[in-house]
Amino acid sequence: MKESRGNSAMHILVIEDNHRLNNSLASSLTHEGYSVDSAYDGQEGQDLAEMTPYDLIILDILLPVKDGLEVCRDLRRRRIHAPILLLTARDSIDDRVQGLDCGADDYLVKPFARRELSARLRALLRRQQPAKQGQLALGSLVMDPSSHTVERDGQPIELTPKEFALLEYFMYYPNQVITREMIEQHIWNYDFECESNVIDVYVRRLRRKIDAPFAASLLITVRGVGYRLQLPPEQG
Repeated sequence: MKESRGNSAMHILVIEDNHRLNNSLASSLTHEGYSVDSAYDGQEGQDLAEMTPYDLIILDILLPVKDGLEVCRDLRRRRIHAPILLLTARDSIDDRVQGLDCGADDYLVKPFARRELSARLRALLRRQQPAKQGQLALGSLVMDPSSHTVERDGQPIELTPKEFALLEYFMYYPNQVITREMIEQHIWNYDFECESNVIDVYVRRLRRKIDAPFAASLLITVRGVGYRLQLPPEQG
């Protein structure tokens, strides 16, 4: 299983009917470290967005089956608050206003430079999750997403990108039970089929690094449900 660096905890949906552009965007974003799903018509994209908690949605306006603006409106009506970046070949002020009025967060006109798309995505994600700019801490376990570092009791801990993404997810939701399904949806893309024990393997690897060398365990198994990152009772 290939692991990407940088933004591996971020899950993006690309809704674009041009297969060549869709595949190119997915490949580029995956290379940047995002987890990416693709849809090729508006209804398929809306169905995926309603089933999966994406961090950001890239949405073309001119789509078959269901128009992108209609998809945007419906997602907002259903209280799906993931940032939406609209893609369109139309460049009039009225078109931009219409898109933003439907609930989109930003608007990019085709053809666009890939660097500009990346910069806009980073800006939207920063706006959506400002906490990512600072450190995350649970007792002496400290993570800095911006520098991609982890330490416990002052000792640095080396993690692979997927291990880092997994720990980051746990640290955003301390003391909460995280199910295997939640991990699968957030860390891996929608096409990932968890038929094996791959998630359990990653959790065991993570536990060996953040818990085994230390006196107390932070990553707890909740039998039959999932996992929870918590301070030991005497420290909680």
